[in-house]
Amino acid sequence: MSFPALQKYLVRLPATPQAATSLWLDRHGRASGRYFNSTLTSAFQAIREPGSQQIVGVEGFARSHSSSDSGLSLWKLLDHAASDEESIALDRLCRMLHAINFYRQPQAAHTDLYLSVHARLLAGVSANHGNAFRRVLDSLELPHEKIVLQLPPVAKNQNWLLAYVNDNYRRNGFRLAVNAADARHALELLNALQPETIKVDAREIPDTQATLHLLQEAGQRGVRLIFKRVESETVAATLHALAASAGHTILAQGFLWDLPGASLAATGSAGTPADLPIALALRASAAA
Repeated sequence: MSFPALQKYLVRLPATPQAATSLWLDRHGRASGRYFNSTLTSAFQAIREPGSQQIVGVEGFARSHSSSDSGLSLWKLLDHAASDEESIALDRLCRMLHAINFYRQPQAAHTDLYLSVHARLLAGVSANHGNAFRRVLDSLELPHEKIVLQLPPVAKNQNWLLAYVNDNYRRNGFRLAVNAADARHALELLNALQPETIKVDAREIPDTQATLHLLQEAGQRGVRLIFKRVESETVAATLHALAASAGHTILAQGFLWDLPGASLAATGSAGTPADLPIALALRASAAA
């Protein structure tokens, strides 16, 4: 997949940080950006069909720049130090970095890109959510159809805000994913927002009946289900059994298979159970 406008833009980027620009390329060709006194770049974690191990998407995460591809997650630290306006700027910088670092790699032709929209942006932008990001993509002639924007979890009495933002992003042509704490919460969001994708925290699956109901409902409505933070073979086996019982495919994401990394090609070979202790030991630096 070739994007001439993106390639022309990348050629113009400096190889080292410059006072006049907030973006540059490192020696590996990765786009990096400056926020406060920190240098940020992108890492990607695969979203897989667990049975076949086929990769259907990747999620982008902001990481501190590191030549060893093991940068730290600085989002919470930077976000807590920022005003609402600065936090919105950080959110937009990260999404631009992720889009550039995703589309510059040939493996992008076969996957979707999942990008988080952070909670402070929901209330901080007064209208037309997604318009600024859509303009960036259009200027670089990058297809917005491959991008899925992930809305953050909010309190139940703020579901109206999710619905409003959801409508805005759809008007700008983006597909939407919502994050749910568990299966019951996911069922509520499925009915209230009708998203294209629901992501469910899989560290614990306390209610298998609710999860089975969710699988059946999502399957009937054509909604993708992604179980994130899969970290053990036990959880993976539970999900496999539930999917088989419901007769629907699930997708999964987690340290059981992949640590976030800069290269999309590196996500093509799943990790093994032996990798799990290493992944969990690095969780503080690799988790979003």
